[in-house]
Amino acid sequence: MRSIHVTRIIPAPAEEVFDLLADHAHYARFRGITEAGLLNEGEPPPNGVGAIRLVVSGPIRFEEEITGYDRPTKLDYLIVRINSPLEHEGGHISLAPDGSATRVDWRSEFRVPVRVIGPAMELTWSIVLSRGFRHVLEDVERTLRT
Repeated sequence: MRSIHVTRIIPAPAEEVFDLLADHAHYARFRGITEAGLLNEGEPPPNGVGAIRLVVSGPIRFEEEITGYDRPTKLDYLIVRINSPLEHEGGHISLAPDGSATRVDWRSEFRVPVRVIGPAMELTWSIVLSRGFRHVLEDVERTLRT
């Protein structure tokens, strides 16, 4: 099992940061994401628990289900379908006040169930996902500044 953790302090209120991170229907505004959409609304509508969201980044296409939603402090998800040999154990985005800013902690755990090369694939995924999470958080910050 591989774990990744990305942290960023974003100079904006948690509600604003959370709303951008929870709005997968518009994730295509972030670098590296070419398509995104909401396949099924959750509770509370539209992005709460039970929401199913589609994200496409290059050749990777996945669907994730929102498993925890507590605006503006917590967003949990699980990748339920992906076109790659990856088993997702869950992702967790937590937001907390940091002065007048918001500290975002984004964690994800996964494994690649492939004999022999699985560990190398996990290392590659960790690099790619960490970079992707950093880009999303940088883009959230950039969006909130404009």
